[in-house]
Amino acid sequence: MSASPATERDHAAWMQLALQGAERALETGDVPIGAVVVGADGTVLGTGWNEREATGDPTAHAEILAIRRAAAVRGQWRLEGCTLVVTLEPCAMCAGASVLARIPRVVFGAWDEKAGAAGSVFDVLRERRLNHWTEVFPGVREDESAALLREFFAIRRS
Repeated sequence: MSASPATERDHAAWMQLALQGAERALETGDVPIGAVVVGADGTVLGTGWNEREATGDPTAHAEILAIRRAAAVRGQWRLEGCTLVVTLEPCAMCAGASVLARIPRVVFGAWDEKAGAAGSVFDVLRERRLNHWTEVFPGVREDESAALLREFFAIRRS
C-alpha cells in the first residue's frame, strides 16, 4: 500500500485486526476492545487489546498498548502520519494519549455513550484548545464491535 490517503476499505480491513485483538482480550476475561496503530504506508506498527485484568494495570487499555508498541517500533514517541484504529470510541485517557502521540487520525467502531472522548461524552480528539487535532472516522464495523461488547456484558450480568 502506498502512502496515499486511506480508504473506507482500508479502515474496515484495519478494524478486522482490531476486532481480532478484542477477541484476545476475552481470553483473559477483559472487556473485548482491540486497537492497532497503522503507519502512513499501511504497515501495522502496534497492536493492543485490553489487558487490565491480565496485568492488574488500570492503564492497560488497548489503545495505550498499541500506541506504546508503535512508538517502540518507530523508535520515537511522535506517531505523525499514523492512524489509530480501535473497536470502541476512546476514553479520555486514550484520546489524550493519541493527541500527545500526535496521531492525526482515529478510526473507531462502536460509540461509548458512558465514557467516550471522541464526541459522545467529551471530544478530546477535536478540542481546539489543544496543540494537536485529530480527524475522526466513527462507526467503522460498528455492529461487530458493539456486538462483542453486548455479548460480554450480557454474560457478566447474568
